[in-house]
Amino acid sequence: MQFHHHGYVSGDPRIAAPEGAGIDRPSEIPDEIDVLIVGSGPAGMLLAAQMSSFPGVATRIIERRAGRLPLGQADGIQPRSVETFQAFGFAERIVAEAYNIGYMNFWNPDPENPQNIVRTSRTEDYGYKISEFPHLIVNQARVLDYFAEAAANGPGRIEPDYGIEFLALTVHEEGEYPVEVRLRYVAGERTGEERTIRTRYVAGCDGARSGVREAIGRKHIGGASLHAWGVMDVMVNTDFPDWRTKCAINAVAGNILHIPREGGYLSRVYVDLGAVAEDDDHRVRLTSIDEIIRRANDILHPYTLDVKEVAWHSVYEVGHRVTDKFDDVPDGSERAPRVFLTGDACHTHSAKAGQGMNVSMQDGFNLGWKLGAVLTGRSPDTLLATYSAERLPVAQQLIDFDREWSSLMARKPEEISDPQDLATYYLATAEFPSGFMTRYGQSVIVGEAAHQSLADGFPIGKRFKSSEVALVADGNAVHLGHHAKADGRWRLYAFADAPSAGEPSALESWAEWISSSAESPVVRYTSPNQDIDAVFDVKVIYQQRFEDVDISRVPAAFRPQTGPLGLTDWEKVFAAAPSAWTSTDIYEERGLSRDGVVVVVRPDQYVAAVLPLSATDALADFFVQSMVPAR
Repeated sequence: MQFHHHGYVSGDPRIAAPEGAGIDRPSEIPDEIDVLIVGSGPAGMLLAAQMSSFPGVATRIIERRAGRLPLGQADGIQPRSVETFQAFGFAERIVAEAYNIGYMNFWNPDPENPQNIVRTSRTEDYGYKISEFPHLIVNQARVLDYFAEAAANGPGRIEPDYGIEFLALTVHEEGEYPVEVRLRYVAGERTGEERTIRTRYVAGCDGARSGVREAIGRKHIGGASLHAWGVMDVMVNTDFPDWRTKCAINAVAGNILHIPREGGYLSRVYVDLGAVAEDDDHRVRLTSIDEIIRRANDILHPYTLDVKEVAWHSVYEVGHRVTDKFDDVPDGSERAPRVFLTGDACHTHSAKAGQGMNVSMQDGFNLGWKLGAVLTGRSPDTLLATYSAERLPVAQQLIDFDREWSSLMARKPEEISDPQDLATYYLATAEFPSGFMTRYGQSVIVGEAAHQSLADGFPIGKRFKSSEVALVADGNAVHLGHHAKADGRWRLYAFADAPSAGEPSALESWAEWISSSAESPVVRYTSPNQDIDAVFDVKVIYQQRFEDVDISRVPAAFRPQTGPLGLTDWEKVFAAAPSAWTSTDIYEERGLSRDGVVVVVRPDQYVAAVLPLSATDALADFFVQSMVPAR
């Protein structure tokens, strides 16, 4: 964590000084704002936290509830989400309180006595095999708390406006604030009062029954699978030996997906309620908690559950729906979008694959930096069309995966030819539920793959997979990706060619160009009144050991002086070769060319381009597509 660059900080360094709209933030929503976020779920709260890093943008978030969510329904946190938490500054804290999934066990009918279940396999979970971050279970309410803290502590000082309901909106063709939104107060002294505000953009993060979706005429496409599950968060005494291990249980009496929860005593249990008749008319949702517990005991036979407390329970029918488009632009229209849909407002599915909250947060991450870039004048509003174009295919992939996983989970014993096939599928598809299969296609913010071979381990369009390096200034081992915060900046990682710092090299030439050429994106898109790294965070990784890099000879492009005191930033120079504290070489681990390579990473951590150090024209041309020169 870096601080003090604006002067000595004696308090909590996570709390930034207020700026822009964060200074004297009004308690009431102004009549005109830049961004209105509707709903304080995972997508909405991440979006608020991201927009707080753009304090020049007036952002408000409304929530119908009277206060914070006390108990969330979602609980599965995939490694990609923990990477995201790292960018927002709270990964370590949430990992400490969460349940870490180390294994997943699979149970099936005992061949000798099919009325009983037996453990048929124990598999290591995929988390640490794919990422440096684990696969977690933690209450959604706590995730929202952490994002709320990040939003409130950011320079924009964004806090939810609770007790306010979205009613309707109209998008006008003209005007600086073209979206007219009607609201109603549903809690507090102003309960029942309605008012109208105007905003530049609206983000509908308001769940499966989204009023924003209805207001822009978008439709959920898909349907229910006519299968129901009961779900309960419970504290129990049991003789089932795997109660603190994630389990998929298939029995003659039905199926259970069992997930231990944070805190050491709480567990979530998904209980198969079986097929639902077409004329059921949702009567299955009236299934009592006592009946869910009874069925759970039948499935677990010969083991028993003695339920001591039910923290929460529900019944849901598996549904798979995705909205036809994630913004308000009519088909065939060339205008820029003004209204966006995220999370359950545009994709719904079962909870058993643990994807809903995770994919929703990535919706918010994808949208947030783009809104910030447009509203701060860094990018044209055409950038916003990439939100729906990128996120809709991801949602469809999720629906397809969840449909298959849900079908496998709901099988009867006689439909299973190989008791190991569920475990095999779980591990074989691990990259998708980890959140790492997302790959954005070529666009104005994703380049072509002509030079992909220079960095095989950083596939263009996929998230930047971190690796350990040594910080040259002090020799400490750090994860390169962990230095990328959710601050709206692009990252330019310059992986050096073989010569040492200060020697003639392709890197030296690139560094001179990036810091001085009129065509350099750093020069072209950074205002003279901004810090030189305000828009682009430029870092270098040398091939040598850290002790063999003379930092005084490193080009000035990687040692910027920033802040009102003009202090040198010592944390942009890294070394790849193994040393006392690092055991890996990022060049080998990520298949990087020893002739050097530039890896361009978007503000939401996705690789946008891979280029040779010599391809300065191509680097300049790439940013011309999506950025506006600084005034």
